[in-house]
Amino acid sequence: MYNLDMNIKNSASAEEQFDRMVNTPVSKLIISLAIPTVISMLVTAIYNMADTFFVSHINTQSSAAVGIVFPIMSIIQACGFTLGMGSGSLISRRLGEKQNEQASKIASTAFFTAIGIGLLMALFGNIFADTFLELVGASDTVLPYAREYSRYIFWGAPFMCASFVLNNVLRSEGKAFFSMIALTSGGILNIILDPIFIYAMNLGIRGAALATFVSQAVGFTILLSWFIRRKAICRMSILNFGSPKLLASIAGTGMPSLARQGLASIATILLNKTAGSYGDSAIAAMSIATKIIMFIASIMIGIGQGFTPVSGYNYGAKRYDRVKAAYRFMVLSGMVVLGVLSAICCIFAGQIMHSFINDSDAVRIGTAALRWQACVLPLHPIIVGTNMLLQSTGNIKSSTFLSCNRQGVYFIPAILILPQLLGLNGVVISQATADFLSVVTAVPYALWFFRKLKKQQ
Repeated sequence: MYNLDMNIKNSASAEEQFDRMVNTPVSKLIISLAIPTVISMLVTAIYNMADTFFVSHINTQSSAAVGIVFPIMSIIQACGFTLGMGSGSLISRRLGEKQNEQASKIASTAFFTAIGIGLLMALFGNIFADTFLELVGASDTVLPYAREYSRYIFWGAPFMCASFVLNNVLRSEGKAFFSMIALTSGGILNIILDPIFIYAMNLGIRGAALATFVSQAVGFTILLSWFIRRKAICRMSILNFGSPKLLASIAGTGMPSLARQGLASIATILLNKTAGSYGDSAIAAMSIATKIIMFIASIMIGIGQGFTPVSGYNYGAKRYDRVKAAYRFMVLSGMVVLGVLSAICCIFAGQIMHSFINDSDAVRIGTAALRWQACVLPLHPIIVGTNMLLQSTGNIKSSTFLSCNRQGVYFIPAILILPQLLGLNGVVISQATADFLSVVTAVPYALWFFRKLKKQQ
């Protein structure tokens, strides 16, 4: 009798959620989903920056070490994002088609795969830590600090990978508020623990990594609790683990995220190696500038992730007019928000950099990099929005190509060629150049998609 009541309740909840996703005005719906997601992204970005902020006050080598380990974290995130965004996109469409059982299979397959991949990364990452760190650009002076920092980052890989899946499953259901609670709790805890572990307990850079590990474990536990307590539509169970074909479908759908994050790792490695030829100050400067830009850009990613379930649900329900309206609202609102923040960043770039580090060379280099990248930030909604539109509607090849542009197709040649022509200035402008070219490429894809959508209508 209890199970019957629960099934009736879950069915009613799923029906109510479907009605909300396909009938609520898109602007109101995206805002309601984006606000908790943006808060989650900002808190995540803040606690990523917290490590950089506190560690930068130890010494320049510690700051450089965080930048060196960052591509390794990006690789871990790439695996989580691939399974998370892939499963989330499929789940939102299945829920839009009212195939709730299939949605649970997708969620379970992605979750347990993420746990397994994370455990392998933790094991091999710690065994071969020095090899990995040297490959991503650690110099002899930075390697000891990077080794200390990476140890706990590797052990946190299972929590990080699985959390990305749980986050995206909740968002695909339209329950971004639950996701926000977990991420903000972990992020706030990280910010509190950083100064305690680094300074009060005198653990140095190791304390920053330990704070990150603890916060990720707490965030993961809170996320998992929503599923254990049956607050989500999807049911997590090893018995729901799907076939290799289903896993391939999840991975294929998440390929744009893998391309984006994987190339981000390669791009950061190349950036570290190129900047490293100008000294530890250049590595520290570019690392700090990149984190600051990522903090601002995370707002757009949050808005985009608020848009994704709206797009997926309505595309699955064949409400194409709402898909177009949602895309337009997301891009325009993102441009306004990022335009204001990029102006502030340009004006106060020097002061922002100086608050992170006292090294005069690092401040000078970082200020220039900040201003160049901030100039292109207001156009990021076109890159992010078009990518998420295509991914959420199953246009995987196009979405994957667009994902490859910013950190791969355009950035890699830029970071290899521009420094040869312009020296350190080439390093500084490489990301802004890649961003602008990515915008130019995304526009025709958006026009192509909506022409195709009009024919389907």
